[in-house]
Amino acid sequence: MFGGVYGTVLASGLLAALDQAGGKSTPFYDASWVLVTAGAAALAHGYSHHMTSHQSGSAAHRWRVLSRALWNEWPMLVATLPTVLLLLASGLAHWDSHAVTAVGLGLNTALLFAWGSFVALRVGYRLGSALLTGLADAPIGLAIIVANAVIK
Repeated sequence: MFGGVYGTVLASGLLAALDQAGGKSTPFYDASWVLVTAGAAALAHGYSHHMTSHQSGSAAHRWRVLSRALWNEWPMLVATLPTVLLLLASGLAHWDSHAVTAVGLGLNTALLFAWGSFVALRVGYRLGSALLTGLADAPIGLAIIVANAVIK
């Protein structure tokens, strides 16, 4: 769940930051930066986990542990794909960048709700409690929407 929420929040922040008022729409450029930033964040997060749990052992063992730590960051990358796909579609269809940003931020807020609800159900919460957990995650997306409106 951590990677999914982190990736979704990262994609939302980048989507909001890359949409410049009065600037030329660059959806393919923006999509590439969402992927590059998510990849860099995943590598940094996986590496930091590896270093904080560093154990003695052979070099081969340390490389296996590092590889596993990096591989475990895949949910962060996958969580950015809805935003990346939206940006790619907007570039192909020449959609208005401000509308794409609004739709993307709304979509990511809904995804945060879904992540929270899904994980709560998986760990045994009842449906009502799981939905409340999802409602607790959604305000993260709403905060990005509000920040985007205030900053711009």
